Amino acid sequence: MLTLNTKIEQSDKIDGELVLPYDQREKSRLRATMVSGEDVAVFTLRGTVLRDGDLLRGDDGRVVKITAALEPTYRVDVADAHLLLRCAFHLGNRHTQAHIGHEGGAGFLRIRKDPVLKEMLEGLGARVSEEQAAFEPEAGAYGGGHHHYGDDHHNPLAPIPLRQKIHRPSDPKES
Repeated sequence: MLTLNTKIEQSDKIDGELVLPYDQREKSRLRATMVSGEDVAVFTLRGTVLRDGDLLRGDDGRVVKITAALEPTYRVDVADAHLLLRCAFHLGNRHTQAHIGHEGGAGFLRIRKDPVLKEMLEGLGARVSEEQAAFEPEAGAYGGGHHHYGDDHHNPLAPIPLRQKIHRPSDPKES
């Protein structure tokens, strides 16, 4: 069985395609079947999320392209930017993964199908429609979003001190 374990930036030759829904693309250990019917094992670093178009090199040198599967989602369309922000805030407040899209000059959100969230969003004034679409949610503030392999460091939004002194009320006062 082909083992895919190295994420690469580009390749002159693509040897296969693996179509996966989001919930499988965020797993670090996975057994799956390529479009060709060949079974593969996927082993990535814990916390890696495979995105549409990512390339993985196998243990035999072959390169496989990851494609985001179409899956049941809700598309959230709104009349203006203020309502889009309100909807995004309420989804984030519920720790809901959201895909932020832009099409034809207007922004939209895409979420996994959830009737309770649909009712909440419609209550805010959004138009919510079912669609089969690739789900590519935001990575989150600390998710590393667009990490490029080959970088030897993580690129957080703010610097993280290597050693941080924690001050406790019981510590002696410094002069």
